[in-house]
Amino acid sequence: MFTRNRVSVLMLLIFLSVACLNKKKLPDISHIAMPLTVQRFDRDFFSMDTIHVSMGLDSLQKKYPVFIKDYLYNILAAYPQPDSVLKDVVLFRRTYANVDSAVQQQFPNFNKYADQIATGFKYFHYYFPSYSLPHNIITYVGPLEGVGSALTTSGIAVGLQAYLGQQFPAYHTQYISEIYPDYASRRFEPQYIVLNSLSNILSDFYPEKKAGTPLIDQMIESGKRLYVLDACLPNVADSIKTGYTQAQLKGCIDHEKNIWSFFIQNNLLYETEPTQIAPYINDGPGTPELGPAAPGNIGKFTGWQIVKKWMKKYPDKTLAQLLATPAKQIFEEAKYQP
Repeated sequence: MFTRNRVSVLMLLIFLSVACLNKKKLPDISHIAMPLTVQRFDRDFFSMDTIHVSMGLDSLQKKYPVFIKDYLYNILAAYPQPDSVLKDVVLFRRTYANVDSAVQQQFPNFNKYADQIATGFKYFHYYFPSYSLPHNIITYVGPLEGVGSALTTSGIAVGLQAYLGQQFPAYHTQYISEIYPDYASRRFEPQYIVLNSLSNILSDFYPEKKAGTPLIDQMIESGKRLYVLDACLPNVADSIKTGYTQAQLKGCIDHEKNIWSFFIQNNLLYETEPTQIAPYINDGPGTPELGPAAPGNIGKFTGWQIVKKWMKKYPDKTLAQLLATPAKQIFEEAKYQP
């Protein structure tokens, strides 16, 4: 008969054994150098002398000779005339002073996120060594209705105004709520910075191929992207990678068979009409046909499971080979039956 101590030790050993079995087998990336420089454009921009904005912009031009143009004309959408630019800059700085204050409080430094992005880049380089990764991260504060991350010729640009936490009051004004409803602004959390940065790299390396194709092809294409992101961000939660809540992800796992049956029974797999398939492959508040708790873009989950099945069946396939394999072939060879 086991004593309490012996039982405790036995249970600990079992737990560790299970943990080891469940642990992902990761490649060694320790030898890969990935220098990343963080440039706090947001601080330089908002610390300009308001009386001498023109001189401040000249200084920014010298420090950020390429990004300053992206920022002024693409992010701020300033009209490319000197007087108009000055007026737009002054107005934006005054309007967004509170947002910038929140950014500086939330992100006194960016080192943690830069280190995580660098690790993701190392994995990406390991799997796709021919791709030239950026060596700069440029943080900025842009309009709330803009994007939170973009790949520019200057490097990865991170709009920190998009990562202030889902409860940040400005996200819930009528105007911003119409652009980014609650199901979208729920992801305006700092932990999405790394995912969005890697997603931009992946989109540049492997542009989306979904337009005009059947739903099953679009699901598998989304599944490919999730599989690659999972490989490059092994320590990021699946709920973050999918964009689902933890409860939604658990529901998808628990009801995987029912989700697949829904697509089969409603003859949706080979549907190409955009209005018919958009709810299952685009972001949205949910999938009512599958219950009130089902997430939007639920096809992404199914596509991921099909890709996992295919990769398990062909373990010698590289991620480059996965991306190069047509979705139709993956579907036929995976023989997915949850």
